[in-house]
Amino acid sequence: MKRVVIPIILLLAAAGCGRGDSDADAWGTFEADEVIISAETSGRIISMDVTEGMLVEGGAVIAVTDTTMQILQRAELEAVTAQAQARLAGIAAQDAVIRQQMDNLSVNIERTRRMLADGAATQKQLDDLTGQMEVLRRQAEANSTQRQSVAAEQQGIAAKRAVLDEQIARSTVCAPYDATVIEKYASAHELTAAGKPLVKLADMKTMKLKVWISGAQLAEIKTGATCTVRIDQGIKEFKNYTGTVTHISEKAEFTPKIIQTKEERVTLVYAVTLEVPNDGSIKSGMPGEAIFN
Repeated sequence: MKRVVIPIILLLAAAGCGRGDSDADAWGTFEADEVIISAETSGRIISMDVTEGMLVEGGAVIAVTDTTMQILQRAELEAVTAQAQARLAGIAAQDAVIRQQMDNLSVNIERTRRMLADGAATQKQLDDLTGQMEVLRRQAEANSTQRQSVAAEQQGIAAKRAVLDEQIARSTVCAPYDATVIEKYASAHELTAAGKPLVKLADMKTMKLKVWISGAQLAEIKTGATCTVRIDQGIKEFKNYTGTVTHISEKAEFTPKIIQTKEERVTLVYAVTLEVPNDGSIKSGMPGEAIFN
């Protein structure tokens, strides 16, 4: 039995060394930038055609909620707007009549003044005409006040319409950027509410590898520097990528609990985040190794 076991043990040891695990400077797991997309309006979901694992482009429609009530309210505002415009047209017609009356009255007043100077008219006749002119001026002022009131009403209607238009626009939920649907929380025909999550998206084009380094390694690593990142490919091989250091923790922390030995867990380390372009092989939660140049 010994003649059989010993070669096998040596073979396994050689295979382990052949992977070059000792060459790596740091280890960690990959993460993706994730964002939860929520509904912005309440109502029944009319359509939601995305599925988990689906790639969606930026601007693609994720879900559409019912907008029947908003559309009806907007139609009601359009009717009120038409009424306000009719009132403005009536006020404009009254103004035209008043201006004509004032023009005619001005001619009569001027004629009466000349007749009064010649003794052919009385002061009462002139006073009656000037009184009528004052009445017409007051009517013109009243029309101006009504016009301002209708204009203010139209501004209020426009503001309400803008709110409804915004609610209708927000009923269509779109992807903010190219991403992968990680989780789906709702389906078509379900009721939703503003702020209720619909899907979770992740940008899988660029993955983040969070690793930990010792204080001795800290002086050799700088933000913006490149490094080699690798993942397992088969049993004995690695697949290499070029990573970029995007963040180095300013404070030391204890080694994360994923490190198994008690001695290593009490060591102070620094967290380093690496960004790695993804060709589709890297998945969230996958382990990775970093080799700093």
